[in-house]
Amino acid sequence: MAHRMFEGKEHAASYWKYRISHSDHLIQHVINFVQKQRTGPLSVALDVGCGSGQGTVLLAKHFESVVGTDVSPAQLEVAMQHAKEPNVTYRQCVAEELPFADSSVDLITAMLAFHWFDRPRFLQEVYRVLKPRGCVALLNYTIDMELEYPDCSLDSLNQVCKEFYAALIPYRNPCLGPRSIDLYREAYNSIPYTEKEWNEGVWVKRPMPLCSYIGMVESFSSYQAMLKKDPQATKLSQDICERLMSIMKVTSAETEVVVGFKYHYVLASKNGPNDM
Repeated sequence: MAHRMFEGKEHAASYWKYRISHSDHLIQHVINFVQKQRTGPLSVALDVGCGSGQGTVLLAKHFESVVGTDVSPAQLEVAMQHAKEPNVTYRQCVAEELPFADSSVDLITAMLAFHWFDRPRFLQEVYRVLKPRGCVALLNYTIDMELEYPDCSLDSLNQVCKEFYAALIPYRNPCLGPRSIDLYREAYNSIPYTEKEWNEGVWVKRPMPLCSYIGMVESFSSYQAMLKKDPQATKLSQDICERLMSIMKVTSAETEVVVGFKYHYVLASKNGPNDM
């Protein structure tokens, strides 16, 4: 079954403010894969579970039309508030029932969302909607992000981060299992397409203020679940922030750090009429 998350207005605003956009290099890898499978101009891309649209807009320059879909009206409201690209639109729908014709889409992406879907039903819907040789890209990163700061012990910094992540484990949604990467590897193995790729351990580094790193972790579903059970849980992130600032020897949470994200992703191309 699908699991509905991130639907409140406050959480949607937090999602937009703190969730990172994927790197241009990562998106280009996806586009290169698509272009190897399909000839001619790329017409339609569909970003499923688009949230507040950070990933959706990155597809705009590569396709004639890009549509972001999400089950949450609050997330889509935020996405449309920030929409600038004229070829990007948004629709509300569930991932397992896409309002698109058979064989009509060049690329379907799910960025940080596939693990929340009814995965077998979604993959069936992907097969229906994709054109022959159309592609699907399922992207995600693990929670074990790493911090870097000049002239600072990485071990000391990241030990504090590990304690932060460990405190969230009891609040992890059971549908994710012990490690969400296993759900993506399982999808790779189950997709019956001839052309497909599995990638893991792909590091992407992004500079951001320390407070934005904290805010990003606070936007995770496990932190939000913890907060619902204990409103005083905000003290955890405050304590983590103060400890990191102490190690960094700074007094402002606006101090810029570099955050490393470890991605895993599936790329696959639906078989064409002449493929075995």
